[in-house]
Amino acid sequence: MKSIHVELLDYSFELVDCPKRVVSLVSSATEAMDKMGLIDRVVGVSEYCPRYVSGVDGLVVGKYVNCDVEALQALKPDVVLITSGVQLHLGKRLAKLGLPVYVLSLPQSFFGMLENQVVLGGLLGELKRARALSDQMMLRAQALRNANSGKKPKVYVELWLGRHMRAVGGMSFARDVVEMAGGEMVFGEDSKSYFKPDFDEVRERDPDVFLFFYEPEYEVDPHALVRDRGWNEQIPIVVSTVKIGQNMIHDGPSLLDSAEWLAGELNRALL
Repeated sequence: MKSIHVELLDYSFELVDCPKRVVSLVSSATEAMDKMGLIDRVVGVSEYCPRYVSGVDGLVVGKYVNCDVEALQALKPDVVLITSGVQLHLGKRLAKLGLPVYVLSLPQSFFGMLENQVVLGGLLGELKRARALSDQMMLRAQALRNANSGKKPKVYVELWLGRHMRAVGGMSFARDVVEMAGGEMVFGEDSKSYFKPDFDEVRERDPDVFLFFYEPEYEVDPHALVRDRGWNEQIPIVVSTVKIGQNMIHDGPSLLDSAEWLAGELNRALL
C-alpha cells in the first residue's frame, strides 16, 4: 500500500501498489490505459470513454461533471480518475464520501498530456509501459512535424462545447495539434487557453483556414457563423467532430491521429 495525497483536493487515501479496479471518468486516461494494455483494469467509465476505446467493458457511471455515486461505490474502485477544472467539483463530492479520487491535470500542451500518462503509469504501478507509450508518441509527433514543415497556413480554431463558444489560444494542447499538422494557429502565441474572441480581431489576423469543433448534440452551421460575423466566406472551413482521430479537444493518444487527419484537411483546403 502507498499513501496518495491529492493537493488539488487537499485529500489523501491509501492505494494498493498495483490497482486492479479503476474507474476512469477521463476519456484520455481510459484511452491511454488501453494503449498501455491495461484496459482490463477499468471497471467504470464516463459515457464519453467508449468513443475512444471500442468495446470497453467498464460500467458507464457518469458523464463529465456528474455521476451515479451509488453505482460508482458498488464497483469498489481502488482509484477514481478525474481531471482538474470543472470536474473538481465532482472530485470534492466523491472525496467527502471517502472514495479514492485522483486528479490528473488538464494539459496545456502536448507535453502536459505525456506527463499525465507518466503520472497515470506511476499511479497504476506500470511506469515502464507509460514511459514507452510517451516515447512512441514523441517520436511520432516529431515525424509529423517533419512531414508538415512547409508553408504554414494560419488556422483560426473555434470550439463549441455544448452551447458555449470558445476560441483557442497558446495555452492549449490544440496549438500543438495545429503545429504538428503544419499550421500556425491564430492566437497561438497568446497566453490564453479558451476564451471568447473579438470577431473584428479574428478578421484582422487574416486566417487562411477556419477550424470549427462542435458536438453532435449541439450542431452548429460554420458557414452561417462566418457569414453572420462578416468574415470572408471564401476562406476554407474544416470541421472537427467527436469521432476518434478527428477531435481537436480530446487529449488522449489519438490526438496524433487527429493531427495527421488535420494535415490532410489543411492540404485539401488550400489546394
